[in-house]
Amino acid sequence: MNNTTYESRIERAFRKQVQNDRTVRGAYLLVQSEKLGVNLNIAESGNGSSVHVDQPNHLASVGKLFTATLIAKLHEQGKLEFTDRIADYLDTELMKGLHLYRGHDYSQEITIRHLLMQTSGLYDLFYPLWKKMMTLPTFTISTRDAIEWGKEHMKPVAAPGEKHHYTDTNYYLLGFIIEGITGRPFHEVMHEMIFNPLGMRHAWMHGFSSPSQQSGHPMAGLFIKDTDFATVAGAPAIDYAGGSVTAPLSEYLLFLKALTSYRIIRKETLKQMINDDIYMGFPTVGFDYGYSIWKLKSVPLLVPPQLYCWGCVGVTGAFLFFHPETESHIIGTFNNFAYRGKALSFMARKVIKELLP
Repeated sequence: MNNTTYESRIERAFRKQVQNDRTVRGAYLLVQSEKLGVNLNIAESGNGSSVHVDQPNHLASVGKLFTATLIAKLHEQGKLEFTDRIADYLDTELMKGLHLYRGHDYSQEITIRHLLMQTSGLYDLFYPLWKKMMTLPTFTISTRDAIEWGKEHMKPVAAPGEKHHYTDTNYYLLGFIIEGITGRPFHEVMHEMIFNPLGMRHAWMHGFSSPSQQSGHPMAGLFIKDTDFATVAGAPAIDYAGGSVTAPLSEYLLFLKALTSYRIIRKETLKQMINDDIYMGFPTVGFDYGYSIWKLKSVPLLVPPQLYCWGCVGVTGAFLFFHPETESHIIGTFNNFAYRGKALSFMARKVIKELLP
Protein backbone atom coordinates (compact mmCIF):
# COMPACT_ATOMS: atom_id res chain seq x y z
CA MET A 1 0.00 0.00 0.00
CA ASN A 2 1.46 3.43 -0.91
CA ASN A 3 1.46 6.51 1.28
CA THR A 4 -1.37 8.13 -0.69
CA THR A 5 -3.62 5.17 0.09
CA TYR A 6 -2.75 5.29 3.81
CA GLU A 7 -3.49 9.01 3.93
CA SER A 8 -6.70 8.93 1.91
CA ARG A 9 -8.23 6.13 3.98
CA ILE A 10 -7.40 7.80 7.28
CA GLU A 11 -8.58 11.19 6.06
CA ARG A 12 -11.85 9.73 4.79
CA ALA A 13 -12.53 8.01 8.13
CA PHE A 14 -11.70 11.15 10.09
CA ARG A 15 -13.90 13.48 8.07
CA LYS A 16 -16.76 10.98 8.17
CA GLN A 17 -16.44 10.69 11.96
CA VAL A 18 -16.77 14.45 12.40
CA GLN A 19 -19.51 14.95 9.82
CA ASN A 20 -21.66 12.23 11.41
CA ASP A 21 -21.44 13.66 14.92
CA ARG A 22 -23.13 16.97 15.71
CA THR A 23 -21.38 17.27 19.08
CA VAL A 24 -18.04 18.02 17.37
CA ARG A 25 -17.48 21.65 16.41
CA GLY A 26 -13.99 21.20 15.00
CA ALA A 27 -11.47 18.36 14.96
CA TYR A 28 -7.80 18.04 14.03
CA LEU A 29 -5.56 15.13 13.07
CA LEU A 30 -1.85 14.78 12.30
CA VAL A 31 -0.26 11.47 11.30
CA GLN A 32 3.43 11.38 10.41
CA SER A 33 5.62 8.38 9.60
CA GLU A 34 8.91 8.70 7.74
CA LYS A 35 9.02 4.90 7.52
CA LEU A 36 5.73 4.76 5.59
CA GLY A 37 6.08 8.10 3.85
CA VAL A 38 2.92 9.38 5.54
CA ASN A 39 2.53 13.08 6.30
CA LEU A 40 -1.11 13.97 6.99
CA ASN A 41 -2.23 17.16 8.75
CA ILE A 42 -5.95 17.96 8.45
CA ALA A 43 -8.79 19.78 10.16
CA GLU A 44 -12.51 19.18 9.80
CA SER A 45 -15.30 21.59 10.64
CA GLY A 46 -18.38 20.56 12.55
CA ASN A 47 -21.58 22.56 13.04
CA GLY A 48 -20.36 25.21 10.61
CA SER A 49 -17.31 26.16 12.67
CA SER A 50 -14.26 27.63 10.97
CA VAL A 51 -11.10 25.50 11.32
CA HIS A 52 -7.52 25.58 10.06
CA VAL A 53 -4.70 23.06 10.45
CA ASP A 54 -2.42 25.75 11.92
CA GLN A 55 -4.79 26.69 14.74
CA PRO A 56 -3.30 26.27 18.23
CA ASN A 57 -5.01 23.49 20.16
CA HIS A 58 -5.21 22.96 23.89
CA LEU A 59 -4.90 19.17 24.19
CA ALA A 60 -6.05 19.07 27.84
CA SER A 61 -4.17 16.45 29.87
CA VAL A 62 -1.70 15.76 27.07
CA GLY A 63 0.10 18.59 28.86
CA LYS A 64 0.82 16.17 31.71
CA LEU A 65 3.41 14.44 29.54
CA PHE A 66 5.22 17.77 29.17
CA THR A 67 5.19 18.15 32.97
CA ALA A 68 6.49 14.61 33.47
CA THR A 69 9.23 15.30 30.92
CA LEU A 70 10.34 18.38 32.88
CA ILE A 71 10.55 16.22 36.01
CA ALA A 72 12.60 13.68 34.03
CA LYS A 73 14.98 16.41 32.85
CA LEU A 74 15.49 17.60 36.44
CA HIS A 75 16.14 13.96 37.39
CA GLU A 76 18.83 13.71 34.70
CA GLN A 77 20.38 16.92 36.02
CA GLY A 78 20.69 15.30 39.45
CA LYS A 79 18.21 17.68 41.07
CA LEU A 80 15.73 15.00 42.17
CA GLU A 81 15.13 11.26 42.33
CA PHE A 82 11.79 9.79 41.34
CA THR A 83 11.65 8.02 44.72
CA ASP A 84 12.19 11.22 46.72
CA ARG A 85 9.47 12.26 49.17
CA ILE A 86 7.55 15.28 47.93
CA ALA A 87 7.85 16.72 51.44
CA ASP A 88 11.53 17.30 50.65
CA TYR A 89 10.51 19.86 48.01
CA LEU A 90 7.22 21.36 49.19
CA ASP A 91 6.74 23.74 52.11
CA THR A 92 5.37 22.68 55.47
CA GLU A 93 2.10 24.58 55.13
CA LEU A 94 1.26 22.96 51.81
CA MET A 95 2.11 19.49 53.14
CA LYS A 96 0.14 19.89 56.36
CA GLY A 97 -2.87 17.55 56.30
CA LEU A 98 -2.44 16.88 52.58
CA HIS A 99 -3.22 13.15 52.78
CA LEU A 100 -5.38 12.11 55.75
CA TYR A 101 -6.86 8.69 55.07
CA ARG A 102 -8.71 6.44 57.50
CA GLY A 103 -7.22 8.05 60.55
CA HIS A 104 -3.63 8.06 59.28
CA ASP A 105 -1.58 10.95 57.90
CA TYR A 106 0.22 9.67 54.79
CA SER A 107 1.41 13.11 53.68
CA GLN A 108 5.08 12.39 54.42
CA GLU A 109 4.96 9.08 52.54
CA ILE A 110 4.05 10.42 49.10
CA THR A 111 6.88 10.28 46.55
CA ILE A 112 7.44 11.99 43.22
CA ARG A 113 6.95 8.60 41.58
CA HIS A 114 3.50 8.33 43.20
CA LEU A 115 2.53 11.65 41.62
CA LEU A 116 3.87 10.71 38.19
CA MET A 117 2.09 7.32 38.19
CA GLN A 118 -1.16 8.64 39.68
CA THR A 119 -0.79 6.37 42.70
CA SER A 120 -0.66 8.95 45.51
CA GLY A 121 -4.25 8.19 46.50
CA LEU A 122 -5.11 11.90 46.50
CA TYR A 123 -8.47 13.26 45.34
CA ASP A 124 -9.05 14.98 42.00
CA LEU A 125 -9.68 18.71 42.37
CA PHE A 126 -10.44 19.53 38.75
CA TYR A 127 -14.05 18.41 38.36
CA PRO A 128 -15.42 19.63 41.71
CA LEU A 129 -13.90 23.06 41.10
CA TRP A 130 -15.02 23.07 37.46
CA LYS A 131 -18.59 22.40 38.57
CA LYS A 132 -18.30 25.25 41.05
CA MET A 133 -17.16 27.56 38.25
CA MET A 134 -20.12 26.47 36.13
CA THR A 135 -22.62 27.35 38.86
CA LEU A 136 -20.76 30.51 39.93
CA PRO A 137 -19.04 32.06 36.85
CA THR A 138 -17.31 34.75 38.93
CA PHE A 139 -15.55 32.14 41.09
CA THR A 140 -11.77 32.03 40.69
CA ILE A 141 -9.07 30.39 42.77
CA SER A 142 -5.30 30.05 42.67
CA THR A 143 -3.76 26.61 42.16
CA ARG A 144 -2.28 26.66 45.65
CA ASP A 145 -5.59 27.68 47.19
CA ALA A 146 -7.21 24.84 45.24
CA ILE A 147 -5.01 22.41 47.18
CA GLU A 148 -6.12 24.01 50.45
CA TRP A 149 -9.75 23.82 49.30
CA GLY A 150 -9.26 20.11 48.63
CA LYS A 151 -7.93 19.47 52.14
CA GLU A 152 -11.13 20.94 53.54
CA HIS A 153 -13.72 19.56 51.11
CA MET A 154 -12.36 16.27 49.76
CA LYS A 155 -10.95 12.97 51.00
CA PRO A 156 -8.16 10.76 49.63
CA VAL A 157 -9.22 7.48 48.04
CA ALA A 158 -6.30 5.23 49.06
CA ALA A 159 -2.94 5.08 50.79
CA PRO A 160 0.05 6.05 48.60
CA GLY A 161 1.06 3.29 46.21
CA GLU A 162 -2.08 1.25 46.87
CA LYS A 163 -3.96 1.86 43.60
CA HIS A 164 -4.10 3.92 40.44
CA HIS A 165 -6.40 6.93 40.75
CA TYR A 166 -6.16 9.56 38.02
CA THR A 167 -6.13 13.09 39.37
CA ASP A 168 -4.92 16.52 38.29
CA THR A 169 -3.97 17.18 41.92
CA ASN A 170 -0.84 15.05 41.51
CA TYR A 171 0.32 17.18 38.62
CA TYR A 172 -0.36 20.47 40.42
CA LEU A 173 2.08 19.23 43.06
CA LEU A 174 4.63 18.27 40.40
CA GLY A 175 4.36 21.83 39.06
CA PHE A 176 5.09 23.21 42.53
CA ILE A 177 8.09 20.88 42.82
CA ILE A 178 9.45 22.15 39.49
CA GLU A 179 9.01 25.73 40.69
CA GLY A 180 10.71 24.98 44.00
CA ILE A 181 13.75 23.37 42.37
CA THR A 182 14.21 25.95 39.62
CA GLY A 183 13.11 29.05 41.52
CA ARG A 184 11.05 30.01 38.45
CA PRO A 185 7.33 30.00 37.61
CA PHE A 186 6.26 26.74 36.01
CA HIS A 187 5.34 28.32 32.68
CA GLU A 188 8.75 29.98 32.35
CA VAL A 189 10.47 26.65 32.92
CA MET A 190 8.29 25.06 30.25
CA HIS A 191 9.27 27.69 27.69
CA GLU A 192 12.94 27.60 28.66
CA MET A 193 13.41 23.82 28.79
CA ILE A 194 10.99 22.53 26.15
CA PHE A 195 9.26 25.08 23.91
CA ASN A 196 12.26 27.26 23.03
CA PRO A 197 14.86 24.50 22.45
CA LEU A 198 12.44 22.59 20.20
CA GLY A 199 11.40 25.61 18.16
CA MET A 200 7.80 25.54 19.39
CA ARG A 201 7.39 29.23 18.52
CA HIS A 202 3.60 29.26 18.65
CA ALA A 203 3.27 27.28 21.91
CA TRP A 204 2.20 28.71 25.24
CA MET A 205 0.70 27.76 28.60
CA HIS A 206 -2.95 28.78 28.44
CA GLY A 207 -3.72 31.42 31.06
CA PHE A 208 -0.08 31.75 32.12
CA SER A 209 2.12 32.80 29.21
CA SER A 210 2.21 33.92 25.58
CA PRO A 211 3.88 32.32 22.56
CA SER A 212 7.19 33.71 21.35
CA GLN A 213 5.45 34.28 18.00
CA GLN A 214 1.72 34.91 17.71
CA SER A 215 -0.25 32.62 15.44
CA GLY A 216 -2.30 34.04 12.62
CA HIS A 217 -5.15 31.81 13.76
CA PRO A 218 -7.32 31.81 16.90
CA MET A 219 -7.09 29.04 19.48
CA ALA A 220 -9.47 26.21 18.64
CA GLY A 221 -12.51 25.81 20.88
CA LEU A 222 -12.22 23.25 23.67
CA PHE A 223 -15.62 22.11 24.88
CA ILE A 224 -16.63 20.48 28.13
CA LYS A 225 -20.28 19.87 27.34
CA ASP A 226 -21.46 23.22 25.92
CA THR A 227 -18.84 25.41 27.58
CA ASP A 228 -15.64 26.47 25.85
CA PHE A 229 -12.88 25.95 28.42
CA ALA A 230 -11.04 29.06 27.22
CA THR A 231 -13.98 31.32 28.15
CA VAL A 232 -13.98 30.36 31.86
CA ALA A 233 -11.96 32.87 33.88
CA GLY A 234 -10.95 30.50 36.66
CA ALA A 235 -10.07 27.55 34.43
CA PRO A 236 -6.29 28.10 34.05
CA ALA A 237 -5.65 27.69 37.77
CA ILE A 238 -7.24 24.23 37.82
CA ASP A 239 -5.38 23.29 34.64
CA TYR A 240 -1.83 24.50 35.42
CA ALA A 241 0.71 21.65 35.30
CA GLY A 242 -2.09 19.15 34.65
CA GLY A 243 -2.64 20.54 31.15
CA SER A 244 -2.34 24.10 29.79
CA VAL A 245 0.00 23.37 26.86
CA THR A 246 -1.43 25.01 23.74
CA ALA A 247 0.11 24.79 20.25
CA PRO A 248 -0.57 23.83 16.64
CA LEU A 249 -0.44 20.06 16.11
CA SER A 250 2.71 20.52 14.01
CA GLU A 251 4.50 21.80 17.11
CA TYR A 252 3.24 18.99 19.33
CA LEU A 253 4.90 16.83 16.67
CA LEU A 254 8.23 18.57 17.32
CA PHE A 255 7.91 17.54 20.96
CA LEU A 256 6.89 13.94 20.27
CA LYS A 257 9.63 13.40 17.68
CA ALA A 258 12.24 14.85 20.02
CA LEU A 259 10.99 12.60 22.81
CA THR A 260 11.03 9.42 20.69
CA SER A 261 14.49 10.20 19.32
CA TYR A 262 15.91 10.88 22.82
CA ARG A 263 16.73 14.53 22.16
CA ILE A 264 14.87 15.79 25.24
CA ILE A 265 15.70 13.02 27.69
CA ARG A 266 17.95 9.98 27.47
CA LYS A 267 16.77 6.61 26.19
CA GLU A 268 17.06 4.94 29.60
CA THR A 269 15.00 7.69 31.22
CA LEU A 270 12.22 7.43 28.64
CA LYS A 271 12.28 3.65 29.01
CA GLN A 272 11.68 4.04 32.74
CA MET A 273 8.85 6.50 32.14
CA ILE A 274 7.18 3.97 29.84
CA ASN A 275 7.86 0.70 31.65
CA ASP A 276 7.54 1.65 35.33
CA ASP A 277 3.78 1.32 35.12
CA ILE A 278 0.55 0.21 36.73
CA TYR A 279 -2.69 -1.17 35.31
CA MET A 280 -5.24 1.61 35.10
CA GLY A 281 -8.29 -0.60 35.62
CA PHE A 282 -11.90 0.32 34.90
CA PRO A 283 -13.02 2.30 32.90
CA THR A 284 -9.69 2.50 31.01
CA VAL A 285 -9.51 -1.27 30.47
CA GLY A 286 -6.63 -2.11 28.16
CA PHE A 287 -4.19 0.55 29.35
CA ASP A 288 -1.20 0.62 31.68
CA TYR A 289 0.05 3.95 33.02
CA GLY A 290 3.68 4.98 33.45
CA TYR A 291 4.95 8.49 34.14
CA SER A 292 2.03 10.24 32.42
CA ILE A 293 2.35 7.66 29.65
CA TRP A 294 -0.59 5.51 28.59
CA LYS A 295 0.30 2.14 27.03
CA LEU A 296 -2.24 0.21 25.00
CA LYS A 297 -2.29 -3.40 26.23
CA SER A 298 -2.97 -6.43 24.09
CA VAL A 299 -6.39 -7.90 24.93
CA PRO A 300 -7.25 -11.33 23.45
CA LEU A 301 -9.93 -11.11 20.74
CA LEU A 302 -10.21 -7.34 21.20
CA VAL A 303 -6.81 -5.62 20.91
CA PRO A 304 -4.10 -7.40 18.87
CA PRO A 305 -0.45 -6.82 19.86
CA GLN A 306 0.19 -5.00 16.55
CA LEU A 307 -1.81 -2.05 17.89
CA TYR A 308 0.64 -1.46 20.76
CA CYS A 309 1.37 2.24 21.14
CA TRP A 310 2.20 4.67 23.91
CA GLY A 311 1.47 8.32 24.54
CA CYS A 312 -0.85 10.64 26.43
CA VAL A 313 -4.57 11.38 26.47
CA GLY A 314 -6.72 14.45 27.02
CA VAL A 315 -10.27 14.16 28.30
CA THR A 316 -11.65 16.31 25.48
CA GLY A 317 -10.88 13.64 22.88
CA ALA A 318 -7.19 14.55 22.53
CA PHE A 319 -4.34 12.11 21.95
CA LEU A 320 -0.60 12.20 21.31
CA PHE A 321 0.82 8.72 20.60
CA PHE A 322 3.74 6.87 19.06
CA HIS A 323 3.19 3.56 17.28
CA PRO A 324 6.58 1.77 17.31
CA GLU A 325 5.84 -0.87 14.65
CA THR A 326 5.16 1.71 11.93
CA GLU A 327 7.21 4.48 13.60
CA SER A 328 4.13 6.69 13.39
CA HIS A 329 3.44 9.85 15.37
CA ILE A 330 -0.31 10.29 15.81
CA ILE A 331 -1.71 13.51 17.28
CA GLY A 332 -5.26 14.76 17.26
CA THR A 333 -8.28 16.08 19.06
CA PHE A 334 -12.04 16.21 18.72
CA ASN A 335 -12.08 19.06 21.26
CA ASN A 336 -15.13 17.76 23.03
CA PHE A 337 -15.63 16.02 26.38
CA ALA A 338 -18.05 13.59 24.70
CA TYR A 339 -15.03 12.08 22.91
CA ARG A 340 -13.00 11.20 26.00
CA GLY A 341 -13.32 7.49 25.16
CA LYS A 342 -14.28 7.50 21.49
CA ALA A 343 -11.11 9.31 20.44
CA LEU A 344 -8.86 6.47 21.56
CA SER A 345 -11.01 3.94 19.76
CA PHE A 346 -10.83 6.05 16.61
CA MET A 347 -7.04 6.33 16.87
CA ALA A 348 -6.56 2.57 17.28
CA ARG A 349 -9.16 1.29 14.83
CA LYS A 350 -9.25 4.00 12.16
CA VAL A 351 -5.66 5.23 12.17
CA ILE A 352 -3.24 2.57 13.46
CA LYS A 353 -5.07 -0.34 11.79
CA GLU A 354 -4.89 1.49 8.47
CA LEU A 355 -1.12 1.93 8.87
CA LEU A 356 -0.47 -1.76 9.47
CA PRO A 357 0.63 -3.98 6.55
